[in-house]
Amino acid sequence: MASSHVQDAVREKYGEIARSVGASRCCGPTACGCGDPITSDLYSSSETAGLPPEAVAVSLGCGNPTALIDLKPGDTVLDLGSGGGIDVLLSAKRVGPSGKVYGLDMTDDMLALARENQRKAGATNVEFLKGTIEAIPLPDQSVDVIISNCVINLSVDKDAVLREAFRVLKPGGRFAVSDVVLRGEVPPEIRRSLELWVGCVAGALRDDDYVSKLQAAGFTDTSVEPWRVYQVDDARGFLADAGVDVERIAPEVDGKVASAFIRARKAEAKACCGPTCCS
Repeated sequence: MASSHVQDAVREKYGEIARSVGASRCCGPTACGCGDPITSDLYSSSETAGLPPEAVAVSLGCGNPTALIDLKPGDTVLDLGSGGGIDVLLSAKRVGPSGKVYGLDMTDDMLALARENQRKAGATNVEFLKGTIEAIPLPDQSVDVIISNCVINLSVDKDAVLREAFRVLKPGGRFAVSDVVLRGEVPPEIRRSLELWVGCVAGALRDDDYVSKLQAAGFTDTSVEPWRVYQVDDARGFLADAGVDVERIAPEVDGKVASAFIRARKAEAKACCGPTCCS
């Protein structure tokens, strides 16, 4: 599937969601959101207290990446595909005024919503950037931690995303994301469906492929930890809406889709040993 077509579809869908905030109790017309089993119950009330309701309403992730990692005062954090900004704002509280959190998104309406949420939250250590996760607009070795929430699965070129993540991380930097993964093969019609790609499922990597791609990008200490495994009934509605014969494929998809915590690390720079540095 052409990368530009998927990016256009993602941009259109998530722009529509951003524009719909405040129009109803729901976050907008999306297969991945609004109380479905993937996006529900990801944050505690203590975490969302004090955040702009618009940031909470447009939370469309599949986990809570800010709970995956110990963020320290002074850390520089990058959120890939930051959406309405909930994970950026949560991270900003933890890194404090001496830290910095970047949110990267390619959708103008989401960026406008996120910046308004930043203003309402009074977050001065936050900057939202426009760009794609395949070409991060930050210098080499400029970030301590990368987070992301159900976004990398939307990319057609995940190898580029992980190479870019590795590039911008400092030596010793950490990668801690939530994403949808597959636990085995799924029927070809799921892979071919653009609606499901935008809805978080069709673009998902197999768990072992995720590890392989992280290692190929240079990461170490890689792990994929499924924490919420889905049955076909969890997805029956949006599978049917996408024209998938749910009953026929049910035996092939039950238990094969999961939300997972994915962690990895960029190794520390090698110490110099003598007149010339070790290779």
